[in-house]
Amino acid sequence: MPELIIPPGLVCGIDEAGRGPLAGTVVAAAVILDPARPISGLNDSKKLSEKKRDALAVLIRERAVAWSIASASVEEIDRLNILHATMLAMQRAVAGLAIRPSHAMVDGNRCPRLDVSVEAVVKGDGKIASIAAASILAKTARDAEMLELHAQYPMYGFDRHMGYPTAAHFAALEAHGASPVHRRSFGPVAKQLSLL
Repeated sequence: MPELIIPPGLVCGIDEAGRGPLAGTVVAAAVILDPARPISGLNDSKKLSEKKRDALAVLIRERAVAWSIASASVEEIDRLNILHATMLAMQRAVAGLAIRPSHAMVDGNRCPRLDVSVEAVVKGDGKIASIAAASILAKTARDAEMLELHAQYPMYGFDRHMGYPTAAHFAALEAHGASPVHRRSFGPVAKQLSLL
């Protein structure tokens, strides 16, 4: 497991989950970690097992100085496009923090507009502890949301692919058409709708 950097001061890490799926919201999280209460095992959420992510998410919520999770809706994704909807979710996550950070670090190469200084860190979820923590909170929150959507729309198999474009998801779209939680601006969904 890599030793991740914890920047000094009230720095919040920001990351998102759910840019690529064909269905569901895009979720962002912002986390300010407490250097006095370290959390071992933090890493890019995609490199952790579901069990490890869930356990770390509990520790992050308990030990962080502040944390916040926010999202942008399917309607906002379709209206704004996925990049702008992701930036909106990130802005909401930072706005939801109980403590105003002095600086923000975002995973990737694009930054949302914030009222604090912000920098993009490519592959930051594997380098900066607070970004890794944000990636874990965003991923676990979005997965939980997709399980709720699976209960409403079991025919799509959201519990298995979390809305991502898999062969099983394409087959379900072809068989059942698009649900209200599918992103109509995404090519495979738009194509399916044009066939109806």
